[in-house]
Amino acid sequence: MISLKSPREIEAMRKSGAIIAGMHHMLRDLIKPGLDTWEIETKCRAYIEDHGGVPLQIGFEGFKYAVTISVNNEVAHGLPRKGLKLKNGDLVKVDTVVGLDGAVSDSAWSYAVGEVSPEVQKLMDVAKKSLYLGIDQAVVGNRVGDIGAAIQQYAEDEMGYGDVRQYIGHGVGPTMHEDPAIPHFGKAGHGLRLKEGMTITIEPMINMGGWEVTTDETPEDGWTVRTADGSWSAQYEHTLAITKDGPKILTSQDPVEDAKYL
Repeated sequence: MISLKSPREIEAMRKSGAIIAGMHHMLRDLIKPGLDTWEIETKCRAYIEDHGGVPLQIGFEGFKYAVTISVNNEVAHGLPRKGLKLKNGDLVKVDTVVGLDGAVSDSAWSYAVGEVSPEVQKLMDVAKKSLYLGIDQAVVGNRVGDIGAAIQQYAEDEMGYGDVRQYIGHGVGPTMHEDPAIPHFGKAGHGLRLKEGMTITIEPMINMGGWEVTTDETPEDGWTVRTADGSWSAQYEHTLAITKDGPKILTSQDPVEDAKYL
């Protein structure tokens, strides 16, 4: 079932989204070469809880952590690991879901560790632009396929990267994962029609190589998604509301860059 949100509910989600945005601002200064990924987990959990939020990933289908931390060829769902220290040139993705007074928001971001190569920077730039191209299609009357087609055409057809198929965006609120499904690939003009009041995530995962991924099946992990060919991957994600005035980003980190979406 798809839940259409009232303006009051959307505003509540914006407040939970602001906690995630603040957490990501904190990470900009925290993430440096030599940082243990476990410190990302502990500081993110503390930030969320100190601001009145609930880290909703903890306990979700047995997951134990406030954030996922995926490094280099890890696409998503990576575990915080004690003793895993980030190196200069690494690419790390941090994702979390926060609840605040029943309102839920979800956002992931990619971070360069120290100085990254031009190839990694280009990957990050393409992944971020892919997110915003998808957001631009999230307007009343468009279809879900319009979002995916815009991302796929740019990231895959134009830029030659792999556009992950197996993991997609989704509706969000009142729980973490709701209908509708929001693929980051597809055909324009196809799929569910977008309506005012829908709240969704758009979260393209873009690989340097092919789009195929594998999931760790070991008892020690069981979560981490990696590229099948070992290439590196970047991801950016926002929660947004579909309104009569266009898409409104609820997890914005930059009121200047995102001015037209606020």
